[in-house]
Amino acid sequence: MFLISDLCALLEAYLEPDQVKQVYAAYLFGAEAHEGQRRLSGEPYIYHPISVARILAEMHMDYQTIIAAILHDVIEDTPTAKDQLTEKFGKEVADLVDGVSKLTQISFETQAEEQAENYRKMLLAMVRDVRVIMIKLADRLHNMRTLGVMPPDKRRRIARETLDIYVPVAGRLGMNTVRQELEDLGFASMFPMRYRILSEAVKKARGNRKEIVKKIETAIKRRLRQEGLIGTVQGREKHLYSIYRKMRTKMLPFSEVFDVYAFRINTDSADSAYRILGTVHNLYKPVPGKFKDYIAIPKANGYQSLHTVLFGPYGVPIEIQIRTEEMNKVAEEGIAAHWRYKTGSEEDRSGDDVRAREWMSNLLEMQKSAGNSLEFIEHVKMDLFPDEVYVFTPEGKIMEMPRGATAVDFAYAVHTDIGNTCVAVKVDRQLSPLRAELYNGQTVEIITAPSARPNPAWLNFVVTAKARSNIRHFLKNLQREEAIALGKRLLDKALMVYSTTSDDVPQKQVKELLKSYNLKKKDDLFEEVGLGNRMPQVVARALVPGDEMQEATAAREELARPLMIKGTEGMVVTFGKCCHPIPGDRILGYVTAGRGIVIHTSTCKNVMAAHSRPDRYIDVDWEENIEGEFSVDLSVELSNQRGALAIVASAIAEMGANIINVSMEERDGMYSSISLTVTLKNRQHLARIMRRLRALQMVGRIIRMKG
Repeated sequence: MFLISDLCALLEAYLEPDQVKQVYAAYLFGAEAHEGQRRLSGEPYIYHPISVARILAEMHMDYQTIIAAILHDVIEDTPTAKDQLTEKFGKEVADLVDGVSKLTQISFETQAEEQAENYRKMLLAMVRDVRVIMIKLADRLHNMRTLGVMPPDKRRRIARETLDIYVPVAGRLGMNTVRQELEDLGFASMFPMRYRILSEAVKKARGNRKEIVKKIETAIKRRLRQEGLIGTVQGREKHLYSIYRKMRTKMLPFSEVFDVYAFRINTDSADSAYRILGTVHNLYKPVPGKFKDYIAIPKANGYQSLHTVLFGPYGVPIEIQIRTEEMNKVAEEGIAAHWRYKTGSEEDRSGDDVRAREWMSNLLEMQKSAGNSLEFIEHVKMDLFPDEVYVFTPEGKIMEMPRGATAVDFAYAVHTDIGNTCVAVKVDRQLSPLRAELYNGQTVEIITAPSARPNPAWLNFVVTAKARSNIRHFLKNLQREEAIALGKRLLDKALMVYSTTSDDVPQKQVKELLKSYNLKKKDDLFEEVGLGNRMPQVVARALVPGDEMQEATAAREELARPLMIKGTEGMVVTFGKCCHPIPGDRILGYVTAGRGIVIHTSTCKNVMAAHSRPDRYIDVDWEENIEGEFSVDLSVELSNQRGALAIVASAIAEMGANIINVSMEERDGMYSSISLTVTLKNRQHLARIMRRLRALQMVGRIIRMKG
């Protein structure tokens, strides 16, 4: 049990006496607020906040953080209001406590949505003041240490939450000591049987390793002394969750994972670190491709170290990390190392924590682009597991990207506007596909065009949260604009029966309808119609007063002409992949909820099958001077001769069309049947292409496929 007297004794080692007094005053306030509350273990609730404060005191955090840790549950679990904290302990402490507190005043439809909104609140509070997440991590660490009293199902849920959210956040902020303990505690609660078996295996294997570890350690120390280099050498053991994860991801048996011997060498300067690297490479042969220099190019969380793998004695692999003492503090405590109290000066918040702060500021951008809390958390989780690749801008600036990142991810990393308008990329001065994966050391140049816009297909290959959230945000806005425009056209067409338009309908009628549909404005109504969520005929009848409706005659109905399709309606008018309609075909529109209108040929089998819903059909026709590219499927019978497919492809290209897909199926010894998906302009263009192909000697038969 850790008491307030123990905490104050710990704080007196680095805080001013009046600051320790304020911490004690916070304890008295918290003890009174939590009076009568007990944890599941039966102990008074105040013991938990004191323990959280102790974890932060061991990191030498400032006194406001310690006070906020002691009071972190008073807003959430007691009648205490934020104003009371502001009055007694200042705005800074009150904001910290509020940032850590959950959203208890709002009701949510699902638990997942509630949880996601709480994460979002916490992460955005962290952007304003990183100490919020440090208090939350300390809170979670103490909860995990005392998780044994919880029922098994709740234990597993909290463990999963810890491994999914809090562990990667701690890793991103460089707080590796906290991260590793959270990982092992989460592993023990999530998979108790696996944890126990692995723990026993490690204990059993450890005894056989001592001699080899001692021998390697002695050899490294001796060589450092001979070279006159300063460095402390210590054997490093992988923690259990790291071993388990490696076994799972690389499908390795325990013996192979535990066969690696790891050592850390701490020295006095970066220069000494590089010299020690050369010394150990002379002592044992390095494994090619296994050297990483995180001193020259630090990780996203500010982590710096030299990593190398050597062939040790008896053929055992040796992992070695070489770093300075200062780098070691940052590696273990991360951003907490920059909040250490410094007598007579402000906290030094510059240096290696800049990268972590850049990530946190990116959270704000993601928050603006995300549609809801669940989407925001999905983006954050994607962004918390980076395996870095380092590439260069044309000016020589280093850009850090997660492994698997593409040129589009790079474009969005440079700037959102660059991503939204990118059309091509040069990698090492050579044109490359936008979806091409980037690798270490490449120079990447993005080519943009002012009229360009994000392509929905990019969502299939981008890997960064920033790119994904910005593309989705842009497409949502684009879809809304297109849905509003289409919805207005559809509604005006339906209102022609009553000799009126959406602009001429009395405002009173519109307001009443919006209220009954629970919509805020007219554009929302157009969007609902454009997306196919509401039928235009039904909305039109609701907008027209009863007496006017009775006056509608058959003659007026003749005014309702087909809806004209331009082919550029984008995301709310799509073309059926079953029949591939093109300008010149007779067509019908089918209204699909959430997708808008799907255009089919009038002879499409799917249209025939869906005649049970005539209310969903809408009369459509092509605009006269329609422009754009439309795809059709062609089946071509070719004689088996060398270069036949190339001749066909060349002929199609000559006719101004483009092949986007080819599949071949051999029929017999003389002929093969190939299926082509070709983009073209209209039926006349298709007829010219088919005539050109029939003129080729190797083409036996050609037909257009319609489903």
